[in-house]
Amino acid sequence: MRFTVKLLSPTKELKKNLRLDALGRRDMLEVEYRIEASMRIAEIGLASFALDRGTIVSGFWPIRSEVDLRPLLFGLRERGAQLCLPVIIDKQTILFRELVRGAPMIETGFGTAGPPVDAPVLEPTFMLVPLAAFDARGHRIGYGAGYYDRAIARLQEIGVNPRLIGVAFDCQEVEIVPDEPHDMPLEAILTESGLRSFGRTDKAS
Repeated sequence: MRFTVKLLSPTKELKKNLRLDALGRRDMLEVEYRIEASMRIAEIGLASFALDRGTIVSGFWPIRSEVDLRPLLFGLRERGAQLCLPVIIDKQTILFRELVRGAPMIETGFGTAGPPVDAPVLEPTFMLVPLAAFDARGHRIGYGAGYYDRAIARLQEIGVNPRLIGVAFDCQEVEIVPDEPHDMPLEAILTESGLRSFGRTDKAS
């Protein structure tokens, strides 16, 4: 019997190592620090984001040691935003289902939770993007599956050019994220120390 070993390219290998190192640092944060930092992130975001009522905002439900985005999401909802969360449909695709007050949450794969199958699918124009690592240029490393890159590309194909805001803890910053053609730079990074803006970085423009 023959086994095929799939080798990573040097860029992907570097990204993998940067991802593991950054997530290791995040996992080392004390629970109390993550709670306080998540609250600080919510305060900064609410003070920084001026969104029109009805803006469709995608966020994420926290898993493992991620930023707890719920205080920020609920604050934006109180200001009139329409919320949605990513749901894994298959190995290639995520869609964004509406999150409404009091709706049940179901398991949606890879330890994530999201709205049920009967929730409306929305097309977000303001995306709070999870990440494993980021650099000072606004480039991100995701969790390795490429879901968000494909979701953003799909939105752009139908004429939706969402604003992309990465959300993470300061400890997830790395010196530089190696570029790949499919990478989508972020407009800004929101951490517990502030909002760093890079301007609109739309590849479609």
